[in-house]
Amino acid sequence: QVQLVESGGGLVQAGGSLRLSCAASGNIFSLDTMGWYRQAPGKQRELVARITSGGRTNYAESVKGRFTISRDNAKNTVHLVMNSLKPEDTAVYYCNVVATTTLLGPSISNDYWGQGTQVTVSS
Repeated sequence: QVQLVESGGGLVQAGGSLRLSCAASGNIFSLDTMGWYRQAPGKQRELVARITSGGRTNYAESVKGRFTISRDNAKNTVHLVMNSLKPEDTAVYYCNVVATTTLLGPSISNDYWGQGTQVTVSS
């Protein structure tokens, strides 16, 4: 199993910044794609940004130029720096990783999710 612990959410005024972090632990064999999703009240969960093990990134159109995703492979962490925050960025943000474990072996990958961290942007 892989456990994900998120941190860094909170309340910020529009135009402000926040940095989310997610640390993965457990019986990790490899961490493939790592990313952040968000879910606002009454809406479906959506991709915010993700990064492959090789460092390739992709972003939702709504956050391009404002958010930056990065990862530290040595520490099994992924970060999301959010600048120029808008009220519409308000949501619960979830860390997601695609990983293989020592228990299941390198050929079986699964999705793992964090518990979510609230980001609230006031106008």
